[in-house]
Amino acid sequence: MSKNNVSDELIIETSACIANKVGLDNLSLKIIAEELNIKSPSLYNHIRSLDEIKQRLMVYGWKQMEEKMLDSAVGVSGYEALKNMCYSFYDYATNNKGVFTAMLWYNKYENVQKENATTRLFNMLFKVMKSLDISDDNINHIIRTLRGFLEGFSLLVNNNAFGNPISIKESFDLSLEIIMNGIKSLEGVK
Repeated sequence: MSKNNVSDELIIETSACIANKVGLDNLSLKIIAEELNIKSPSLYNHIRSLDEIKQRLMVYGWKQMEEKMLDSAVGVSGYEALKNMCYSFYDYATNNKGVFTAMLWYNKYENVQKENATTRLFNMLFKVMKSLDISDDNINHIIRTLRGFLEGFSLLVNNNAFGNPISIKESFDLSLEIIMNGIKSLEGVK
């Protein structure tokens, strides 16, 4: 591939594929350049450092996940939409381990680019729960709870940390059902 064919988007997409195969910690400029069939110094025409690539992977991952979660809610509403969005999160996180690792330390309050990465996603979650007659404060608490559960469970799965032989899918399904029942208990509570 010639230098002229390399774009910022191609670098991030290639980095995402590599990170998902070998892990984010094993991602290097040398490996990215080899995959793109260019010399490592050519990458500096597009990026400043490997850390910048990891930051971009974080935003890339949240954008990808947002798209999948929003798509999963099309044509459904209420708890079905919320559950579909949770399953989409889990599927993306466990099928894109390297990118998900970059996404873990996301803080939308660090800069505008990061805030914009999830604005539609959080707005959609908020609207779905608002339709369930849940107070704004409780919605914000629920979003934190869902994020903690989904990120934590996915992280444990990605690191093969569940040693018990019972079905991980059944554990996820049951956990999500418990959370949904807890959310239902907040309907109408101000």
